[in-house]
Amino acid sequence: MISLRKGKPSNNRSDYKLTQKVLTIIKEKYLDYGPTLIKEKLEEKHDLYLSKETIRQIMIKEGIWMPNKVKDKKIHPRRMRRPRIGELEQIDGSYEYWFEDRADKCCLLVAIDDASSQIMLLMFCKT
Repeated sequence: MISLRKGKPSNNRSDYKLTQKVLTIIKEKYLDYGPTLIKEKLEEKHDLYLSKETIRQIMIKEGIWMPNKVKDKKIHPRRMRRPRIGELEQIDGSYEYWFEDRADKCCLLVAIDDASSQIMLLMFCKT
């Protein structure tokens, strides 16, 4: 099936004159504003009602607004382990209902040696 609209402009396109009017207003008064604030100002002061996305697309096409780029994930360098056992122990706790309904909520504490990854301490504490 072939569309009869092929090669014709979209029915949803913005009016060219309106787009140019909005661009002129943005360049004269709101060049440092983002699309959301421009939308509010156009409605309040100029009685123009466009969606935020339409304004954003107009600004992107004109080079006024840069779309958000995906931020690069920061790569954290791995920390070197300590060379000797007992030099550094890492301690963590987890508060849970470890004994279900048989006891109150308690904390499982664990201390792990950094050099050897041995569990140095494992105990339950009441909270």
